[in-house]
Amino acid sequence: MKSPLLSLPGAVPAEGVDEGVAAHYGELFREQRALADGTGFVDLSHRGVVTVSGEDRLSWLHLLLTQHVSDLPVGEATEALILSAHGHVEHALYLVDDGATVWAHVEPGTQEALLAYLESMKFFYRVEAADRTADFAVVHLPAGSITEVPPGVVVRETPYGRDLFLPRADLESYAGEAGPAAGILAHEALRVEQHRPRLGFETDHRTIPHELGWIGTAVHLQKGCYRGQETVARVQNLGKPPRRLVFLHLDGSEVHLPPHGTDIRLAADGPDGRRIGFITTSVRHHELGPIALALVKRNVPADAPLVAGTTAAAQEVVVAP
Repeated sequence: MKSPLLSLPGAVPAEGVDEGVAAHYGELFREQRALADGTGFVDLSHRGVVTVSGEDRLSWLHLLLTQHVSDLPVGEATEALILSAHGHVEHALYLVDDGATVWAHVEPGTQEALLAYLESMKFFYRVEAADRTADFAVVHLPAGSITEVPPGVVVRETPYGRDLFLPRADLESYAGEAGPAAGILAHEALRVEQHRPRLGFETDHRTIPHELGWIGTAVHLQKGCYRGQETVARVQNLGKPPRRLVFLHLDGSEVHLPPHGTDIRLAADGPDGRRIGFITTSVRHHELGPIALALVKRNVPADAPLVAGTTAAAQEVVVAP
């Protein structure tokens, strides 16, 4: 859905998965600094919004999700995954319960497939799942923000800020009160700095939660059965994941950032060396310069200099080898 905030001065439309909102509003680093200082907001109205209501909503979701939500307190934010039968990540949900309804925002364009899966699993449970994307827009207020939340708006309060499920009809008027606006590129730069994985960026068709550090944050290890649990338990108890997420400091002399999918090799092996991983997200940070997240083979030495395409990269451990 195309955001009305693309009409704000300086707005440059985002591309790809984030199409429909602004990549930036003309001053990328200023927007990053504003978010880091706890001011402004980010238009995330392109994200999908799914709700689950009914008296069985929490016990039912508990059976489907990787997270322990059967006793989720009202207003407490959490995140969860839906896995395939083989334990591969299929959906990532960012949840909060308001006492009558569970609200979740998900990656743009994934809500239809998610809803189809939820509908297929209803059976005799007293639940109602709905796609509310057309009615509600996600707005992000950064950590430390003192911007007021309109009465009645559902909020996810996290260490990284607040996610508002704002009536879509109120998006333009709220933007006038909550400014200055920051684009999705500023939001992504802070996400990479914080080592937070994103579905479709840090994941592919064979990603398991251990590779991205989702154990503990989105996967609860002491809960009942859910699809893919066998893989989670086996890797947790008997082995280690085949890949691991790393944070990269990229050579700042390069003009272009290595895009998603760029091959990573050991610097010592040169440009013809064996592929040991790939870039998942690369950004320009207002303080750190060019940085990235990447997936590499688990046995890559944690102190080994790397090269992403032709760009030198130094790694920091996110998921331990």
